[in-house]
Amino acid sequence: MIPLSLAKIAEITGGTAHGADAGRTVTGPVVIDSRAVRPGALFVAVRGERSDGHDFAAAAVASGAAGVLAERPPDGVPAVVVDDVVKALGVLAREVVARLPDATVIGVTGSSGKTSTKDLIAQLMARRGPTVAPVGSFNNEIGHPLTALRADEDTRYLVLEYSARGIGHIAYLTEVAPPRIGVVLNVGTAHIGEFGSQEMVARAKGELVEALPPGGTAILNADDPLVRTMAARTPARIVTFGRAPDATVRATEEWLDEAGRPRFSLVTPEGTLPVSMRLHGSHTVGNALAAAAAARETGMPLHEITEALSEATTVSRWRMEVGERDDGVTIVNDAYNANPESVRAALDALRHMARGSGAGPRRAYAVLAEMAELGSASVTEHEKIGQYAARCGLAGLIVVGRNAAPLLEGAKQVGSWTGECVQVDDVGAAVAALNERLRPQDVVLVKGSRVARLERVAQALLDDSRDDRPRGDA
Repeated sequence: MIPLSLAKIAEITGGTAHGADAGRTVTGPVVIDSRAVRPGALFVAVRGERSDGHDFAAAAVASGAAGVLAERPPDGVPAVVVDDVVKALGVLAREVVARLPDATVIGVTGSSGKTSTKDLIAQLMARRGPTVAPVGSFNNEIGHPLTALRADEDTRYLVLEYSARGIGHIAYLTEVAPPRIGVVLNVGTAHIGEFGSQEMVARAKGELVEALPPGGTAILNADDPLVRTMAARTPARIVTFGRAPDATVRATEEWLDEAGRPRFSLVTPEGTLPVSMRLHGSHTVGNALAAAAAARETGMPLHEITEALSEATTVSRWRMEVGERDDGVTIVNDAYNANPESVRAALDALRHMARGSGAGPRRAYAVLAEMAELGSASVTEHEKIGQYAARCGLAGLIVVGRNAAPLLEGAKQVGSWTGECVQVDDVGAAVAALNERLRPQDVVLVKGSRVARLERVAQALLDDSRDDRPRGDA
């Protein structure tokens, strides 16, 4: 963060400085966890469901925080008191971003793939200059400004995710950190229970391109009709990506190696060069194309783009992390979240990895939990995924939790499938079921919505392995 005194922060946020040290300067990070305080930090006292940050204000200052952003004056510590700390956090971030004229803000949104694409873009831009990007999915009204506030005078690229739980959410985030380059990946069924329809999801996601300035660039998925139509909603220049023949940045000659890692030719107006990715799954090609299009807009040459994509690794946890046990069992941990589109993509990757190479085909198991926030479409969408899983030729499908039961019903509807269906109540039972069935060289996919916390299944399966490091950089 750029250095600011508590008095200046009070002026920016419309708050009131309390305590005798209003001249103290915030030089460190802005944090909401008192355990993350560093000397010079600003501690933001957020009130949550389980705890109230105000209770930790004194401890934060004792650990070196320059002051506290709070909604009531903490006893005996310097603070800026505001009516709403979350709103004040956004106002402060907006001011900091406005003071960084040399920083280019690159925004990413979409129903799936936001975090993986953000990670790719950040890895590419880090080659061009100091880059700030969120860790994991810090993409809401708290995580978004906290990430923006990590930027300082040296920052050249600020790569951010813009998420939405409803109409107007992305519009608000664009006010906090106005993007110059906006990437829209797709419009799927994630959160459709909250939005009501894909058209409403598209309306929300399109708020990102509506916020772009006339001199900005909207990077749109040419393969998604709902994304393509967003071109009419922005004054910015349009660049497209995808497999479509008319996409500005596209992929040809795609194939997957025996580990499910994509190889393709990156085609741009400047020329064509090969890419050999270390990430897993054909769905990562679309993410790579979006990242390439964004990097191209910053002036990165084609040879550097393809080199960076070929060297990019998995950054955020539990997203197609691939680990291998001593007995040759491969664990694909894609447990961070799930929606119908992302589950199909993960199952496709599993199917390809199970085909094997010279050693022949391998048995494949999928451990799936519920896909949350699908609303009235939940049962139907789960049944469809169950059918899709069965048609992938799995040796077994382990369904975790009652809310995921329609997956089992869908799988049973595929009469030609000879695999095994198992319903279990929790993570422990899923691990036990797998331990009874797994043989050397099997492949296991673990995927479900965040509420299921299925990463614990993957970790338990790897716990006895001497080498459980992800193979994303292999």
